[in-house]
Amino acid sequence: MIGSGSTLVVEKEAGVFQMTCEELEQRTRLSDLEARGTVRLALRSSGLEARTVNRDEMSMVLARVLPRELRLRQITKAEEICISIAEALELEPSGRGLPESSDLDAAFARVFAQ
Repeated sequence: MIGSGSTLVVEKEAGVFQMTCEELEQRTRLSDLEARGTVRLALRSSGLEARTVNRDEMSMVLARVLPRELRLRQITKAEEICISIAEALELEPSGRGLPESSDLDAAFARVFAQ
């Protein structure tokens, strides 16, 4: 949500982003806002956005970027937490708001081409 004077704009977020944040909050001591901010930072450092990230891209962020962000916040077992969140994302049926997975190679190239 972005406030502009008395006008409030709500940014649409991908279902995969929301689920990742919820899972992170459940598995750590992070609050809702802390979890969302941490995931947003990890996405941004990968050149991705919360509103467009798909399952494959988030899986790569969970494997390569988010563990470092969690360690910076003194979250123990960061890698294990990220693995369990990635597994939960894979089990989630796409009919509940998660976009269909794109080609893994294309997603990998987009995320880590920088």
